[in-house]
Amino acid sequence: MGFCDMSHRKKKPCLDFLMVEDDKEENNLLRISLSKGENDGRSRFGPNDSLIPGLIDDVALNCLARMSRLDYFSLSCTNSMFNKLVKCGYLYGLRKQLGIVEHWAYLVCDPRGWEAFDTQRKKWMTLPKIPCDECFNHADKESLAVGSELLVFGRELLDFAIWKYRLTHHAWVKCQGMNRPRCLFGSGSLGSIAIVAGGSDKNGNVLKLAELYDSQSGRWETLPNMHTPRRLCSGFFMDGKFYVIGGMSSPTVSLTCGEEFDLKTMSWRKIEGMYPYVNKAAQAPPLVAVVDNQLYTVEHLTNMVQKYDKEKNTWDVLGRLPVRADSSNGWGLAFKACGEQLLVVGGQRGPEGEAIVLNSWCPNSGVNNGTLDWKVLGTKEHVGVFVYNCAIMGC
Repeated sequence: MGFCDMSHRKKKPCLDFLMVEDDKEENNLLRISLSKGENDGRSRFGPNDSLIPGLIDDVALNCLARMSRLDYFSLSCTNSMFNKLVKCGYLYGLRKQLGIVEHWAYLVCDPRGWEAFDTQRKKWMTLPKIPCDECFNHADKESLAVGSELLVFGRELLDFAIWKYRLTHHAWVKCQGMNRPRCLFGSGSLGSIAIVAGGSDKNGNVLKLAELYDSQSGRWETLPNMHTPRRLCSGFFMDGKFYVIGGMSSPTVSLTCGEEFDLKTMSWRKIEGMYPYVNKAAQAPPLVAVVDNQLYTVEHLTNMVQKYDKEKNTWDVLGRLPVRADSSNGWGLAFKACGEQLLVVGGQRGPEGEAIVLNSWCPNSGVNNGTLDWKVLGTKEHVGVFVYNCAIMGC
């Protein structure tokens, strides 16, 4: 989404958003109403459509943009114009322009479906059920947050499928499929785009294909191939470039090389020895996260957090995880970047039963004698100890 510069207080918010396909007429009317009165000081909205009674529109928009998005759902039910501003994406674009970001964790840890956790206000919210068939509901799935969407990749009866949760509509819709559908791929997102690389197709072929997803258009674009096919790999963005590490090129060949994709030159560069830990078919893809353009991983056999040295192409041990990753070969545990923090989401058993615990550590706080100061952000009780899917959305 593109928005005019609001760094100067005299400038008025303007609207330049991608219209939702099923709301084009309504969005056109909203575009006109937002432009009304911009130069003569009159209200942009009709007298019955004020955002906040008693406040001029610009002030009201800035106040609403700074509210917690946890309150957006209730406000959308009481104010029709606010509801339109949320659904068309304008308000989230304004938040981005003002530098207002809230990071929420979206996860599945029991069959009842997706939950969202507000890491600032420490509150949980249940997402609507995905209107998918039973095959998709019970098959293994992968997830990725991009822009204000949560993509969930899985398999239906005859082929792969993608469902996306749109934050603006608080609802699930079917997403356009990849040009070459797949599973067990590496993926990462940067702003409104995401890249998916490698994986296996429905016939079990290991792929070196890559595709870019644009959340503004909802379309997939085929990218140049990687040098090496790989599955069970991990992807991430760092310093504006996309990387893939780990994985296997066949059931018996584990890859220690990484690959870097430059969006400016549209080309891949192979990096030997970028991830020297041998992966096996029963092991989870590398657990990786990028905070402040620094790459971290979990070596699940030792339960240790490590940091990547870009200059030396080596890994430095920092400290221990707050939960065990070795008990399930790295599966059932999420290791994610959450703003300026590293987030570990995993199961724990205690006197009161099983629970999913969200622990965070800020790398800027440093390491104290080989110890990382993990803090508990939240817990979800009576849902088992296995995290099936997890993604972090910041908007």
